[in-house]
Amino acid sequence: MLIVGAKGFAKEVLEVLHQLNQIENLVFFDDVNHDIKGSLYGKFPILKTTTEASNYFNTTDNRFTIGIGNPVLRKKLYDKFSSLGGVFTSTISPLASIGCYGNCIDIGTNIMTGTVITSDVLIEKGTLINLNCTIGHDSVIGQFVELSPGVHISGNCNIGDYAVLGTNATILPKLTIGKNVIIGAGSVVTKNIPDNCVAFGTPAKIIKELIPLEF
Repeated sequence: MLIVGAKGFAKEVLEVLHQLNQIENLVFFDDVNHDIKGSLYGKFPILKTTTEASNYFNTTDNRFTIGIGNPVLRKKLYDKFSSLGGVFTSTISPLASIGCYGNCIDIGTNIMTGTVITSDVLIEKGTLINLNCTIGHDSVIGQFVELSPGVHISGNCNIGDYAVLGTNATILPKLTIGKNVIIGAGSVVTKNIPDNCVAFGTPAKIIKELIPLEF
């Protein structure tokens, strides 16, 4: 598998693949940071060009996952590496607890250690669920959402595409968080939040409007 990115979160994705015993032929891709080259941990090659990535997909393994945060950037990287022939692939820690009934997890999802997902939860494409998050029953998590460590989403919630929920944010039951929304770290959301805004506090209040995304 190819992990897009070779710093920060990419190293946490490596840990998940190690847990899964899926590190054979593993490579990283990083064409941004010039201070890293050769291999990571002296073991995993770091590819630097899209030509190298395309060759890897054609000759070794066509799977890729994204080891970088930021929903908009993840969407762009998904489009880029899919166009090179890559197959967007989920990395799900075996140390996460995922209920046996009614859950649906789409492609390219990163689910990290300690996460708890109960039942009848839909997680859409490209979403990043970080360490120790909880997602309650009958919730829908949209495309390319980012849940920071310790986020708690109660039952019957709907989280819009490209939303970012900060560390330890809590969403109370039966609420909707709109598309392209940022919820500040530690916030407690007690009412619906519309699209394209930043909300923060306990209870969370809108503090800034955002420019709508052009996807």
